[in-house]
Amino acid sequence: MQVSHALPTTAAASSITFDDPNLIAHAGLAPALQLAQTAGLHDLLGQHLTLAGPGSANAAAKATGLVAGMLVGADSIDDMDVLRHGANTKLFDDVRAPSTLGTFLRTFTHGHVRQLDAVAARFLTGLQTTTAAVGSPLLADADQILYVDVDDTIRQTYGYAKQGAGYGYSKVKGLNAMLVTATTPASTPVIVGTRLRKGSVASAKGAPKLLGDALATLKRTGTGTGTGAGAGAGAATGGGLVIVRADSAYYNHAVIAAARRGRARFSLTARSNPAVRRAIAGIADDAWTPIKYTDAVWDEDDRRWVSDAEVAETTYTAFTGRRKAEHVRARLIVRRVKRLNPAALGRGQGELFETYRYHAVFTDSPLPMLVAEKDHRAHAVIESVIAEAKDGPLAHLPSGKFQANAAWLVLAAITHNLTRAIAALAGTTHRRERAGTIRGKLISLPARVAFSARRLRLHAPSGWPWQSGLENVLAAIVEIDRHQPVVTRRI
Repeated sequence: MQVSHALPTTAAASSITFDDPNLIAHAGLAPALQLAQTAGLHDLLGQHLTLAGPGSANAAAKATGLVAGMLVGADSIDDMDVLRHGANTKLFDDVRAPSTLGTFLRTFTHGHVRQLDAVAARFLTGLQTTTAAVGSPLLADADQILYVDVDDTIRQTYGYAKQGAGYGYSKVKGLNAMLVTATTPASTPVIVGTRLRKGSVASAKGAPKLLGDALATLKRTGTGTGTGAGAGAGAATGGGLVIVRADSAYYNHAVIAAARRGRARFSLTARSNPAVRRAIAGIADDAWTPIKYTDAVWDEDDRRWVSDAEVAETTYTAFTGRRKAEHVRARLIVRRVKRLNPAALGRGQGELFETYRYHAVFTDSPLPMLVAEKDHRAHAVIESVIAEAKDGPLAHLPSGKFQANAAWLVLAAITHNLTRAIAALAGTTHRRERAGTIRGKLISLPARVAFSARRLRLHAPSGWPWQSGLENVLAAIVEIDRHQPVVTRRI
């Protein structure tokens, strides 16, 4: 592809002129914010946020403005200026300056961040209800099986101005963000809960509380009433199977107890300790089932791709150092991969562990062994959510104040879920696309704002390749709220 005309080379004949007051760069923002409004975001912010002091007025408008900026790719406070151009002030009310939004964020305290958490939880419920009403639920088939994943990440920071920054498990200076996501085989993950923590925190600190809150949120959406394994072990509560998945950093009694209180099953990577190794050594030689992966699996310890392995299971009782009532007896599903160079390990661990590398999963999942092992490996899906966040709003933690950054993290989660709802309404082609792809196809398209018969209309480029997806979104929103047509009123 080449430029069809030679560009002017003199300053007098500029090649581009910024003089059209009726253009906007992100026409897909109109249906996105209409969906947010229909799902109750603006009302929830007004009901639950009780900010006080300079910069706290009109909190709902300012928080929605931050979400709008994140939707179109803003990853810092200064980037929020992307909303102040062309005809945006004709299409949207309460477009605020970046300095105003920065002052607003700095008014947050810990209590106000928790209020924003409540807004995010209720907004997720609104999105699920709203999208399900038109047959495109955000979490499709959640009445069959729902996976809840827990993980954390370090968001690197620089300098000395960030409150709470420190060196954590990755030896990188920054702040620690813990996320809980929910996904089904038919949908991509949504963020159910977040918590920003100081950089030097242990991964599992606060995880049981956040997990409990997340499972409660999922129950309110109608997707988290699963087959539990608590006091009435195995008793169904009327919904599908809910499985909490996490890596070995979250292998502790408190996380399992939180899952069981929430009527969910658990699937945790077991830490390699003497008791686990004894259980593995006790597995009979003829109990191992060979498997060959359709796609090679990355072995983190050996730093290589493996395409075949063997899987077996045994029964194991964990946390025997606690009082007897807190012992947890469940399945230990073990995958083993033959070492490339056993001699490099050295002697002393026993022949089994010198020949093979073992990966153990402690779970009470009722699924068949090979299915349960495969499902646990799919826990890595939460890494894609973290990667998308770092490619978007979490490219930076924009403020020096810890609670401002904590509020930013919650707003990023709200933005992620709204983006996923837009993709769900757009159709199956878009449902599994990355947030950046959805932004480029369905939100960041240019349009001209025009008025005809006192009605506002958006004129987008002809031949837009993803026109049908955006039309699906518009049709769904009109179906949801017939009395508020999307492109004919100010939002």
